[in-house]
Amino acid sequence: MPPTPTRIPAPLLIVGGMFSLQFGAALAQSSFETVGPLGATLLRLVFAAVILVLLFRPKVWQWGWSAWRAAILLGIALGAMNQFIYLSIATVPIGVAITIEFLGPLVLAMVQLRRWTDAIWALLALAGVVLLGVQAVTELDPLGVAYAVAAGICWAGYILASANLGKALPGTGGLAVAMLVAAALAVPLGASGALNIVLEPSLIALLLLVAVMSSVIPYALELRALRTLPTRVFGILQSVGPAAAAIAGFVVLGQGLHWQEIAALVLVSVASVGISLSTRPRTSPAARVEIPG
Repeated sequence: MPPTPTRIPAPLLIVGGMFSLQFGAALAQSSFETVGPLGATLLRLVFAAVILVLLFRPKVWQWGWSAWRAAILLGIALGAMNQFIYLSIATVPIGVAITIEFLGPLVLAMVQLRRWTDAIWALLALAGVVLLGVQAVTELDPLGVAYAVAAGICWAGYILASANLGKALPGTGGLAVAMLVAAALAVPLGASGALNIVLEPSLIALLLLVAVMSSVIPYALELRALRTLPTRVFGILQSVGPAAAAIAGFVVLGQGLHWQEIAALVLVSVASVGISLSTRPRTSPAARVEIPG
């Protein structure tokens, strides 16, 4: 008898991917002194693109224009989002930067609300985000805040583009091409910093790990989940981002957790659990990925 597959709900894939992404971003900060935030972004995207292409080997010669357009648009959103958020966390605490960035997907989710229960979870998540962002607002670097806002706009675009790509192409080959596009877009501003990697070759291993944690794992999981999960629900589930970033900042960077941050973690966690339990895609009881075991 074949083994029974383990079924993982789409919301859990998104939450797991978000924690992987934020811990990777926290680890990446240790490379900023040598290669800079834009250099780190470029190296991370290049490593991730190479890994994805080798793993999934996209058959691009079989693609139509709609598939190419979806992959290119996702790549543009990915490239811009990653460059802006790395520029932000270079001067703003990672938990606060991701809190500001989260306003992008949250606004997208609220625009797409269809049920009053969705509104409850969105408002609860918003309360947590606001609470997490209140601390030290007056002490933040204005340019870092502006970068986080720009990253949030790109994050909303990423959600829409990723959902579009997931519908246009089966598998994860489209993500590999999108990552190549994102890496190409990062070259003009990141190349000079990335070349400094020769000064500290040990950073190559670190940024390879960051590429897997912050690009390969989360984006592959999100692309799979977005094939069946409504984008409005995905947007609300992104409320885990600020909480994950605050925890990563505490564990990896020693950035303290205050009572506001702890309360915010509870609020966004409740919102994420609530939307996960109340969401039922029409085509199936839950979006699932099959893992033999």
